[in-house]
Amino acid sequence: MRSIDALAELGSLRKPVFTTAEASAMWRMDPPSASKTLSRLTAANVVQKIRQGIWAIGTGTPDVFEVAPVLVRPYPNYVSMYSALFKRGMIDQIPRSIDLMSLGRPMRLETSVGVFTIHHLNKESFGGFNGQSAIRAGLATAEKALVDTVMVLGVRSGKVTLPEIDFTANFNFDAMWSWVDMISSLRLRTIVTRNLMRITDQPVRA
Repeated sequence: MRSIDALAELGSLRKPVFTTAEASAMWRMDPPSASKTLSRLTAANVVQKIRQGIWAIGTGTPDVFEVAPVLVRPYPNYVSMYSALFKRGMIDQIPRSIDLMSLGRPMRLETSVGVFTIHHLNKESFGGFNGQSAIRAGLATAEKALVDTVMVLGVRSGKVTLPEIDFTANFNFDAMWSWVDMISSLRLRTIVTRNLMRITDQPVRA
């Protein structure tokens, strides 16, 4: 297949980020042949490799929100923790990795656009994000990002210390506590509650 034809067909995927398997199925060729074609397109600077088996159309920096959904398929995920707190303007410190909450297993993935840290959540705690689409990961609300951060770090160390947080006027503490109430483990819920009362300077909950 000519490179120009292969690239034109990639556009029909309507996905800025895609897998070798998707390209293979569209081109009706075996995965090794599809991988060679993609490598040829990469050498021509019209496709770029994100990581093994994952590619992006174009040469500009791919949007991490478009890369995220492809990384841990078939499990859904959303951007949260420090990454979301930074995006929401609650912290000034730029995160060293992109934090994703997922129903899949935890892992750390290095890509050409940065390091993604995937954290596992139980079904009852998965949610609290917006902006999701068929090709984009959602972004946690400020309230859920804070709960996710304290929940993940609290399991590891008990007491959680965070950088200075700017609680905007529209930060909804009731929404924050409603997510805490959904934590099924009494031990973890207690750890998260105690940390959040200290971090947010909120009164003791009944």
